[in-house]
Order: sequence, then structure tokens, then C-alpha cells
Amino acid sequence: MVFLPQEATIAEEKLTKYLLVLLSKDDKSKFLAQAGYTLDNWQQLEQDLRTEVLTQPAELIETNSYGKKYFIRARFRGTNGVELSTLTIWMVTNGTTKFVTLVPDKGENQ
Repeated sequence: MVFLPQEATIAEEKLTKYLLVLLSKDDKSKFLAQAGYTLDNWQQLEQDLRTEVLTQPAELIETNSYGKKYFIRARFRGTNGVELSTLTIWMVTNGTTKFVTLVPDKGENQ
């Protein structure tokens, strides 16, 4: 079983300019808003990714020229008590773990 480090890099811009803003394509903000996550509390989403997601086992998807790509399935409770089932993607390159994206989990946890 593989666990990724809780001190993984989660870019502020990934949360504030991508996940929590309304996008015409592949929008994630409405999904996250169901659990109370908004631009006003993006730090809470970052904290929950570290404490609720990175504490779950990671599964290797592939190894490519960029490094190793992993996914983590996790359920976590948002700021308003609503629970989300998520699938997050992480990349490990040269010993550095980076958050890539988050999508609703329509797989095993449903």
C-alpha cells in the first residue's frame, strides 16, 4: 500500500483559478460548492485534501516521462457537513509529489 506525503505541493492557483471558479468546460466548482467550498475558503479545501485525502492509500495509474501518476479515492466532509466522494490525481516527479486535479468519484464509492 502506498501513501503519498501530506506535505505534497498543492498549488494555490490550482484551487483558486481552476477548481473553485466556474468554468464552461469540466467545471468542478459546482461539485465542490455542494460541500461549502468557495474561493472565500479555499484554504479549507487545501487542508482537507491534506488531512482527508492524503491519509488514504494511493494507487499507481501509470509511469511516464513526467514521473509516476497516482489516484486516491476519498470521501470527505465539507465545511457545511455534506460529504463528497472524490477521485484525486497526483504526480510524483523526482521525489516531489504534486496535486493535479480532483473530480467527482463515480466509481467504487458510490
